[in-house]
Amino acid sequence: HKPTYESMRKSLEAMKAHCLNNGVTDISMPRIGCGLDRLDWNKVSAILGEVFEDTDIKITVYTL
Repeated sequence: HKPTYESMRKSLEAMKAHCLNNGVTDISMPRIGCGLDRLDWNKVSAILGEVFEDTDIKITVYTL
């Protein structure tokens, strides 16, 4: 199934909880959901920022 912005938010919330519960301080990822799934990176980036804004988790996004 293709992700929606809401399912993306829920997945990122779960990732945040995992990081906080397991001492993860750095995440590296591609522009998730924005390739074949065709989500808009500006919207995904905003969700990513909102979800992780109250943490010290460093997020690096890369492009191939």
